[in-house]
Amino acid sequence: MAQQTAAAPTVSYIHAGRLLADPATGRVTQNQTLVIENGRVREIVNGFVGQGDVVDLSDKFVLPGLIDSHVHITNQQGEGNRVARFTNTAADSAVQGAAYALVTLRAGFTTVADLGGASDAVVALRNGIAAGKIPGPRLLVSAGTVTPHGGHGDANGVNSALVPVLRQNGVCSGADDCRRSVRERVRAGADIIKITATGGVLSDTGAGLNQQFSNEELQAIVETAHFMGRTVTAHAHGTDGINSFLRAGGDSIEHGTFLDDESIRIFKANNGWLVPTLLAGDFVAREASRPESFFTPNQRKKSLEAGPQMLDMARRAHRAGIQIAFGTDSGVSPHGENAKEFGLLVQAGLTPLEAVQIGRA
Repeated sequence: MAQQTAAAPTVSYIHAGRLLADPATGRVTQNQTLVIENGRVREIVNGFVGQGDVVDLSDKFVLPGLIDSHVHITNQQGEGNRVARFTNTAADSAVQGAAYALVTLRAGFTTVADLGGASDAVVALRNGIAAGKIPGPRLLVSAGTVTPHGGHGDANGVNSALVPVLRQNGVCSGADDCRRSVRERVRAGADIIKITATGGVLSDTGAGLNQQFSNEELQAIVETAHFMGRTVTAHAHGTDGINSFLRAGGDSIEHGTFLDDESIRIFKANNGWLVPTLLAGDFVAREASRPESFFTPNQRKKSLEAGPQMLDMARRAHRAGIQIAFGTDSGVSPHGENAKEFGLLVQAGLTPLEAVQIGRA
């Protein structure tokens, strides 16, 4: 047999006018060349060098790839969402996800976490991106959501006869059933466990934003997730759900809208993380205020209750020294607009550098 020769490395060059290579240091350098070999940064050299495949960003400010800890990569809110629940298959969701993944990558985000997408679609998408078959950011997935019967994440806003058809895997009642749900998410391919500890703004129900799992169920979920080697994060708006989940040993909170002084104390005692999703709060408040809004009356009421509170929540959390991670809840707001979260974080009191740093945490 003829001996095969190894393929020559593919090399390209990025000319960066200003470069923040390591946001942790805050050090900005000028007129740098990033040497890219087989898709990875091999080295950074002073001056503009290289020929052939050159990307000229000599008049731009260049950052590393960004991280969004909370997206819904297979979905996007809009006029047709309610109909799509009845017509879309997992294959349709995967195709939509591929399109949104490319938009997200082009927006500068090279790692994202999908929290709640249907397991078959998001796991296939994650694996396709990792194998280089589909362009997109590195994708971590929760492969569905662990959610209580009748709670946020369960089928709602439809005739009760349709609930068994629209209900996704992950719904549970009681501690043992919730342990089963966590294990099934791991079996389905979850990198992280996502639960809905409280009601949600976009559930078409008047149940509110309060705690919806019992404390016993929360303890069982967190314990099982940790046994299975997974961190667990909770969608949580109401104070009771935030605090109960943190007391159960949960790792991070998504939204955190109505956190209080006790929440701050537990966050700091447990070394927990907050993902404030300010872009989602801004989007739902604006959409609910439009006379022609596509939100239902239940959704509008909760959007106007929660959305305007989120900037102040993030401001208090930052002042208190809570660890904040960057997450947008994109899919609520349009994909590709993820970077708007940075401006909102600055409005909440972070410096521009601090905002960029949490986008790389």
